[in-house]
Amino acid sequence: MAALNIKKGATSHSAYELRDPNAQLSESHTLAVLVDNEAGVLARVIGLFSGRGYNIDSLTVAEVDHTGHRSRITVVTRGTPAVIEQIKAQLGRIVPVHEVHDLTVEGPSVERELALFKVAGAGEKRVEALRLADIFRANVVDSTLESFVFEITGTPAKIDAFADLMRPLGLADVARTGVAALSRGV
Repeated sequence: MAALNIKKGATSHSAYELRDPNAQLSESHTLAVLVDNEAGVLARVIGLFSGRGYNIDSLTVAEVDHTGHRSRITVVTRGTPAVIEQIKAQLGRIVPVHEVHDLTVEGPSVERELALFKVAGAGEKRVEALRLADIFRANVVDSTLESFVFEITGTPAKIDAFADLMRPLGLADVARTGVAALSRGV
């Protein structure tokens, strides 16, 4: 690798910005995959990701059509546009897969996540946790003299923001469902 010839003060950019300006950046995409609800289908879909070294940021699965025995897998993953296209193409070739939709590029969509937060604390921290929960529209689903369990629904960014605010107040545990998403409109 050749040494970089960077003169101090030659540009307004940081000397530590060493990324190739022509390289494609990694993007987050939400994929909705409609599959047959049968044993081994989820393992095959997940195997596609793990076998090629792709990461899964979020994964939710549920049966959505009881009579047709179909399930919907919602996967949030990261990659360059070329990698995302490759993932979609490979998912479409798996036999029990009926549809693959990239909700990120197909138009507006709604994404929500459910999370439970256990916050332990006393005194003013307890009062502040209740105040913040009210602002974020989180519900108290369990309460003891030492802790609360809050239920919150929203975008992943909202869940992250709530977690960041609860950490100094005694955040003890978190459970998250992962992203559920649908395209908007008809």
